[in-house]
Amino acid sequence: MKRFDKLPASVQIENFLRFIPRALNAILLALIISISSCGDPSEISDELLDGKIIFDPSLLAPENYLTSLKYPNPSPSEATKPVLILCHGYSATTFEWSEFIEWTGNPNAYYTSSVLLGGHGRTYEEFKSSNWHDWQQAIFDEYEALIAAGYTNIHLVGSSTSGALILEAISSGYFNGKTAPKSVFLVDPIVLPSDKILPLIGFLGPLIGYTEASNTPGEESYWYTYRPQKTLQELQEVIKKVRQDLQSGIKLPAQTSLNVFKSTNDSSADPVSAVLIQKGVSPSNQLNVTMVNSRLHVFTRLKFRKEEISAADKQNQVQTFQRIVELALSK
Repeated sequence: MKRFDKLPASVQIENFLRFIPRALNAILLALIISISSCGDPSEISDELLDGKIIFDPSLLAPENYLTSLKYPNPSPSEATKPVLILCHGYSATTFEWSEFIEWTGNPNAYYTSSVLLGGHGRTYEEFKSSNWHDWQQAIFDEYEALIAAGYTNIHLVGSSTSGALILEAISSGYFNGKTAPKSVFLVDPIVLPSDKILPLIGFLGPLIGYTEASNTPGEESYWYTYRPQKTLQELQEVIKKVRQDLQSGIKLPAQTSLNVFKSTNDSSADPVSAVLIQKGVSPSNQLNVTMVNSRLHVFTRLKFRKEEISAADKQNQVQTFQRIVELALSK
């Protein structure tokens, strides 16, 4: 076999140019294979693709989840109580914040509104047809309903993708001219994904159709196992927009504090997300970032995990719950 470096220069260049497509094909093939269980959903029944499995109970009884419906006519004293709007992440449901609602704390001192993001908690097809604006609109709907009802002490609590949706709302000026939230709490907000294949989903998506998550049996009723490539493209679009907004600078509304709680070893939201937020959000005296020693994404949710839950995990959860309530009550 001839050594490549002993061939004439013109032949070396020609061989190198021929090698590039093969190398790129190999890389792309490796990337596609590395995506956990994917395929074309067109030949699989709706029942197998989550189908009727995912159905969030808030769709049947929203008044049990949303303060604006449960207490539509607050008294003057009730209207000043903190209302915590709880917003879940991509492919999840209201279950993601159920442990916070169940936590003892001091529930008589505040209200909770558990928002189901648009397109979520429904069939695979409904999820597939949704976009990030639909996801975000559900947050806006409850926020505006609370304002219309007379509530004045509103706080946003977002995990994972909801963190990006809330940051985008601030950056786009959604709260301009409105009663701004007293505080924003973000748990493991995703600005930079840990999965470096996600930025390539626009190219790879049409080839794979969907990806399959390795959910536990308990998670399968509350998180989509099959994630349509279109929704992954929407996820990539919104977090890319937020990164660009952070580069330009996101200014918090006056009197709105932002508190970020970020896991140090997160398989979904790169810990650098916290750094980008800290560098891109102003004023700095309204911002606080806390790094949490955890290997869990959305470390405040412990039920149905595949990982063994430690005493430290429980401590991280409770301390964060306590801190959220403490700060909300101080406003």
